[in-house]
Amino acid sequence: MKQFLVGFLVLQTVLFVLEMLTVTQTYIILPWTSLLASLSAFVLGLLDPHVSASGKVIASTLKPFAISIEPGCNGVEAMIILIAAILVFPATWLQRAKGLFWGILAIQGLNLVRIISLFYLGQWNEVWFEWAHLYLWQALIMLDALLVFLIWVRYLSKSAQAKTVTS
Repeated sequence: MKQFLVGFLVLQTVLFVLEMLTVTQTYIILPWTSLLASLSAFVLGLLDPHVSASGKVIASTLKPFAISIEPGCNGVEAMIILIAAILVFPATWLQRAKGLFWGILAIQGLNLVRIISLFYLGQWNEVWFEWAHLYLWQALIMLDALLVFLIWVRYLSKSAQAKTVTS
């Protein structure tokens, strides 16, 4: 357990430092955030044709309202925590790859729901938007990372049990 905790903290620190580098921001984080805004605008456009995205900004073309996906709102921090936890946990590389694939998909899927809900909530009530943005969704995204990790660990133990039974 101590080895996992130390490895997790070290890898997480390294990944957060790498995330903050200008080159990482320029070539990975900002393009990812723009892609997330475009995807969010596409999904929103299925319900409301008066939505557009430009870079990291999603705007209503009818109302004077827009949201900007800023650092901390793109799901990258939750993904870093999940990546660090999965990579240092004892498992095969295939198991880790599956955990990372499904985990990142789960985090970004929930983050897409977050962005869409905040877009509509912000048009309805600014106070509720701020509360949901700063408190509710921050906690839910981090909780999602934890739950995905715990589900993955449970999958590993069931997989190990199945191998023991068939051996």
